[in-house]
Amino acid sequence: MYQYILRRILIFIPMLIALTMIVFLMLKMAPGDPIAGRLMDPNIDPKVLEQQREALGLNDPVHIQYWNWVTKVAQGDFGESFIYKGREVSDLISARVANTLQLGLFSLFITIAVGIPIGIYSARNPYSVLDYGATTFGFLGLAIPNFFFGLVAIYIFSITLGWFPSQGSVSTPGITGLELWINKLHHLVLPGITLGLAGTATYMRYMRSEVLDVLGSDYIRTAKAKGMTENSVLYKHTLRNAMIPIITLLGFEIGALLSGAIITEGVFQYPGLGTLFINSISNRDYPVIMAINLMLGVFILIGNLLADIFYSIVDPRIRYE
Repeated sequence: MYQYILRRILIFIPMLIALTMIVFLMLKMAPGDPIAGRLMDPNIDPKVLEQQREALGLNDPVHIQYWNWVTKVAQGDFGESFIYKGREVSDLISARVANTLQLGLFSLFITIAVGIPIGIYSARNPYSVLDYGATTFGFLGLAIPNFFFGLVAIYIFSITLGWFPSQGSVSTPGITGLELWINKLHHLVLPGITLGLAGTATYMRYMRSEVLDVLGSDYIRTAKAKGMTENSVLYKHTLRNAMIPIITLLGFEIGALLSGAIITEGVFQYPGLGTLFINSISNRDYPVIMAINLMLGVFILIGNLLADIFYSIVDPRIRYE
């Protein structure tokens, strides 16, 4: 198992290098002049533009530009933002990444805490009224776009009922301690449920399918024939095997939640990486765009790596020769 994990970590390194190349080349091929966007002056002298391009190394060969960029990124230097004058990109991201991680973890908790138990119950009681209701919820959860569900949630629970705030992460600046965390949690409810809706539906359907498949296996029927109780069969035999595909899905879910948070944060005006990313795209703030794209890609790679590692732990049969 340790050799397998080591191989997966070694594979992670060239994938990370490829990711940096893709992010760099995508931004190089993007329309518009990054220097013009940085200076934000339509009447600027072309000579000044050329001087800026030379100073920033944009006239160097592409491979030299890539090497200079990736060596700075390795040191945590993403450059300066074009929009927020004098602000380092790393400072902008560090000020917002905690909010995005809180939103992602909260929605992941909702996804697991709701989706998996409902999936197990539906599998143990197939074709019941609650199973049909859960199946309907699953289809709706996958069919309804997050932004639409978010707008409906804002109208019902914020504007009409006034139960939850519709934007922001904190109502009163300057509060601390327990009051701060309660206030943050209050702001997380609507965007967290919105972000976790599709994941909850996915986990529920996967869990139902896997549990039904395992319950129909010969060794489960043998265990029941030997007199094991339903709960013993479920917790000792069924869930261990049914959870294997779910663990793989969990790895992909980490990246999906963080990338999906971009749209959700835009709907709720939640001060995380999503709103920063949208503003950066609108204003062609290339350093911020590259940094956030790279971060999202790294999170997806790490999620897949963790999924492979957990997969090998719960199923020792997994080996890559």
